[in-house]
Amino acid sequence: MKIIIAGGGEVGFHLAKQLAGDEHDITLVELNNERLEKIQSSVEVYGVNGSSTSVNVLRSARVEEADLVVAVTSLEAVNINTAILAKRLGAKTSIARVEHAEYVAPENLDLFKSMGIDYLIYPEELAALEVVKLIERVAATDVVEFEDGKLTIIGLKLDKNIPIIRKSLKQVAAELQNVPFRIVAIQRGIRTIIPSGDDLFLPNDQVFVITTPEGIEQIIKMAGKDQMKMENIMILGGGKVGRKVAKLLENQLNVKLIDSDKYKAEELSNYLEKTLVIQGDGRDIDLLAQEGIVDMDGFIALTEDNETNIITCLMAKHLGVKKSIALVDNVDYIPLSQTIGLDSLINKKLIAANNLSRFIRKSNVISIVTLQGIDAEVLEYDVLPKSPVTKKPLKDLKFPKNALIGGYVRGEQGFIAIGDTWIEAGDKVVVFALPGTIKEVERFFK
Repeated sequence: MKIIIAGGGEVGFHLAKQLAGDEHDITLVELNNERLEKIQSSVEVYGVNGSSTSVNVLRSARVEEADLVVAVTSLEAVNINTAILAKRLGAKTSIARVEHAEYVAPENLDLFKSMGIDYLIYPEELAALEVVKLIERVAATDVVEFEDGKLTIIGLKLDKNIPIIRKSLKQVAAELQNVPFRIVAIQRGIRTIIPSGDDLFLPNDQVFVITTPEGIEQIIKMAGKDQMKMENIMILGGGKVGRKVAKLLENQLNVKLIDSDKYKAEELSNYLEKTLVIQGDGRDIDLLAQEGIVDMDGFIALTEDNETNIITCLMAKHLGVKKSIALVDNVDYIPLSQTIGLDSLINKKLIAANNLSRFIRKSNVISIVTLQGIDAEVLEYDVLPKSPVTKKPLKDLKFPKNALIGGYVRGEQGFIAIGDTWIEAGDKVVVFALPGTIKEVERFFK
């Protein structure tokens, strides 16, 4: 595909990085020449320096040949204008990143389509949905669903006192023969491992498990997290993400929301029906204590300040809160999350980039997902007739060492891949791979 990315911020950079080397023809349009040169030094893209709202700049990027134009600058108006211009100049599909929730309301989508914008992406809503998913799966640090939940990848942090510690994957699999699951990756310190049966579970490992719907509760029990329940939640920050999370959770849980801005707190108290809104400084430990933080099951820090979110989550964990989730915009903090004691970090820009990748298919690649903080990618393939992966059972395929097939969807049902599994044309297959092995993996699906 010929893809034009307008905007070299974190969303654009991460998207370009995801797609680099996948034989896409990628052009990055960026107004800041220094930023453009920096990106080109680390990612293989063709760069065009200039404003994406300039017709001449878009033409120099060969917009008329583009299969897809993704406008993800930091300015909503620029993104909307870029997407409209790109479509009028011949691009097949255009996507714009927006900052207002009303734009993505169902009743307004036809309006934007009439202007030539095929899809809108609203990172704050995506981040809110990710937070809710993590609260619903309270034990998990990450949750990724495939094919409407027919397969799910769950990230779990292993405590030192659970029964599976220092057992091998092979031993645990034998003990749980009737549970459909496979360990697809282990994050140990700063190292990502694609495991074999002889690898051991160690304290503080971050494990990623693929399972079917009926296996989720058993997997959570295996990790010793089955006693975790959510009833009382405290949210710090009533911005776009915070208000959406509160709205989505207030009918299921007891929610308290703290915001330091008096006028915003008043507006939120009118908008939210069941959430208790408190005006105050969430960094004040006396205020948190007064509002019952020790009785909270979850603490979610969603302010616009990275450090405030991280520090208050650490305070909450110190006070005994079971689950902490911090919103961070700085991707450099993500690998540190597990080492400093945080349960989950949410980065709306990476979530947006992952979401955008579903529009970008290389032949039979359905989606590409990057899990936050680990050096591996999850790829979902639509298996073509006569693909090499269909020729033999998995145990005889000589699949790359640092990659594995975790599961597959056949028809309406998800299955976990084992050695005797024989993949068929039409299956949708989920693969875990370290970056250096992706090209080797691709040849099995051509």
